[in-house]
Formats: sequence, C-alpha cells, structure tokens
Amino acid sequence: MAKLSFELEIPADVPRAVHDEYIKNYSAITRNTGRLMLFACDQKIEHLNNDFYGPGIAPDAAHPEHIFAIAQQGTIGALATSFGLIARYGSKYSNINYLVKLNSKTDLVKTEQKDPFSQQLWTMQDLITFKKNSGLSICAIGYTIYLGSEFEHEMLHQAAQAIFDAHQHGLITVLWIYPRGKSITDDQEPHLVAGATGIANALGADFVKVKPPKDIAAIDQAVKAAGNTKIICAGGKMIDAASFLQELYEQLQHGTQGNATGRNIFQKSLPEAVSLTKAIAAIVFENKDPKTALSIYTGK
Repeated sequence: MAKLSFELEIPADVPRAVHDEYIKNYSAITRNTGRLMLFACDQKIEHLNNDFYGPGIAPDAAHPEHIFAIAQQGTIGALATSFGLIARYGSKYSNINYLVKLNSKTDLVKTEQKDPFSQQLWTMQDLITFKKNSGLSICAIGYTIYLGSEFEHEMLHQAAQAIFDAHQHGLITVLWIYPRGKSITDDQEPHLVAGATGIANALGADFVKVKPPKDIAAIDQAVKAAGNTKIICAGGKMIDAASFLQELYEQLQHGTQGNATGRNIFQKSLPEAVSLTKAIAAIVFENKDPKTALSIYTGK
C-alpha cells in the first residue's frame, strides 16, 4: 500500500480484514489528497432529459456516453452515476473510479403533490456481485436523503444500512442530504444545513454532499457539525466558469473538502468539459487559486 499524503481515520465499522481495501478506495477517489472531486452524474433519473438537451447545452450532452468520455479524458476523483449506466458503458471505460448511486427518483412528482421519497433501487449484494464480476474500479456508494420529508425515516434507515454494508466491504460512502418537503421553507438555511451534515456524521458517512448556505461563510457551522465526515458542496445549475471556480475556491477556504459537480461540466462540449475538470482539479487537489485554474480552463 502506497504511503498516504494525508491523515485518514478508518471508521470502526470497517473490518480490519478490509482496511487496505478501504484505504485504497479512499486514496483513489481523492487522488491521495483526502479531498474528493466528484463528477456527479445521477441526473438521468433525477431530472429526466432536462439537463441533457436544450438551449445552452452542448449537443454532446444528449448522449449518455458523454459523461463517461469526460471522466476518462478529464481529471476527476470518481464518476457518480446509476448502477445501470455503469453496467451499460463501464466495459468501455474500465479506467474510471466509480461511485454507484443506490437510490433515485424523478422530479415529475412535485413537493406540492407529495413529499419526496427516493427508494433504494439496488441492494449492496447486487453491487458486490457486480463489482466482483465486472472487475471495474467501484470504490464508493452514494445515497440521497430528503431531510424533512414525511418519508425521511425510510431513507434514513436505508442509508444507515447501506453505509454499514459498504464499510464491511471497504467501500467509501457518500450521502446526498437535501432538506425538502412541505415542512421546508429554506433549504439553504445555515442551521438546517448544519443539521444535515451532523446527521451524515451520525449515520457514519465518509462524505456528505449538501447545498451550501447562500453566504458561504455560514457553512462554518456545518463543517463543525459534520465532525470527521467531510463536506462537499453541490454544484447546481450552470454558471460561467470564472464564477464557478471562485465559488469552489471560497468553499474550500471555509473548510469543505472537495466538490460535487455535474451540469457545470457535462453540459459543455467534450473538450470544454475536460478542460474544466482539469481546472477544478487544480483547485481541489493542488490548492491552486481561481485565476490559475481559469487559465487552465481557457488555455490563456
């Protein structure tokens, strides 16, 4: 096992027999930095085709294979997407580190109609069997919890079980936690975001993906609440590259440990998307400033 360049606390629910596997997977998806750059591409189910076709979206994005090409040619920690897409395209892209998203739902049923519930679609046994038979570098699992939904108890239970089972096999665990439901009036309220990161820690997750407060300085509370679970921020809708890189840099200055970006990358053409992954990686993995990262993206 290569020497780590960062400190790593191995959770007590990871059996000693798979410590090396856990360390290997953690090092792989963080590129031996301890920070996670997650190429988050679970929108095929979540948002149907809305994020992949339309005004301002590169034609490349219309084909599902686009995300795999970006992940292979770009610089990322792991590609997060659904089990089925990895099964369909993984054989052609075997050099990518994968995070398998275990649950999902579409956005057709609105909160006004019914509080959200994202049902687990694949079991951990499905995943372990697939990992063994495919030989792919499946390093982590992901699960979404809609905190505040009347169905949160189901998602909390499923997430807790998935985290424990994943750790039994040395896999890294990432929770997406979004406050959502009729009871939620402000999903970016700092105290609520901190509550979400604290829950991730209580469930034993290695990383938690949250939508940050509008005032990024307010995420300090969430960083403290998360304890030794690391926070990564959701990327959101596409914005210009300079603004995106500046926001990412500021998040890291306030104690976050990476990013989870999808649309800001895959809605671009393949060359632009690959360049942006390298710019993001420069900030996340190499501590470069936004100006330097932007020059990597633009080539100027």
